[in-house]
Amino acid sequence: MNRKKGLSEEQWRQMEDAVGHKFADRDRLARALTHSSAQPSKSGGDYERLEFLGDRILGLCVAELLFTTFRTATEGELSVRFNQLVSAETCASVADEMQLHRFIRTGADVKAITAKNMLNVRADVVESLIAAIYLDAGLEAARSFILRYWTERAKRAEGARRDAKTELQEWTHAKFGRPPTYKVADRSGPDHDPRFTVIVEIPGIPSEVGIDRSKRAAEQVAATKILEREGVWAKASDAD
Repeated sequence: MNRKKGLSEEQWRQMEDAVGHKFADRDRLARALTHSSAQPSKSGGDYERLEFLGDRILGLCVAELLFTTFRTATEGELSVRFNQLVSAETCASVADEMQLHRFIRTGADVKAITAKNMLNVRADVVESLIAAIYLDAGLEAARSFILRYWTERAKRAEGARRDAKTELQEWTHAKFGRPPTYKVADRSGPDHDPRFTVIVEIPGIPSEVGIDRSKRAAEQVAATKILEREGVWAKASDAD
């Protein structure tokens, strides 16, 4: 759609097939696919307002999906999974699966839209698209689209471990509204084989200690201990 006035009838059909919804108001869909750089001025004909609404609808539907899928998961685990599934990276991966770059209207070319530094644009368009579906046909239609593209992603995320410090950062922010703090309590051993002792602290829960050959590795050990202790991650012995 880049630099073009609009979609051809065949492109409309391809777009609606990918979405799984036939729009009663195609102007709303066109706006969801239009970046502000394609507008001569701030006329409100781009996707920014739709993105705001779509972000909230996505959050509600993903929270509901996780709540019903992972019935024994703790609040902490649900929060970490939620943050993964509504992230810009996940939304952009949905855009890539749908090949939305073929339809997005921006001031850049198609190749630029698929570039890594345009990830946020692709993510924003997915959220805008969700809002357009919602406004066109209601929450059930928006939920159907989200389930179509997020259900398998939610299942694939089950049991997957990311970087422990990143996971702890997201969980702590969701639960306590502030990040964890790491302190080096001790450094021992010779220079060629040092041992770092790191303490990770989170207000409201007991701290944990990690020991390893580098500060970074010791932080990872301490973060992992808290994630396992608080039930965000299953213990390694339990997961085998």
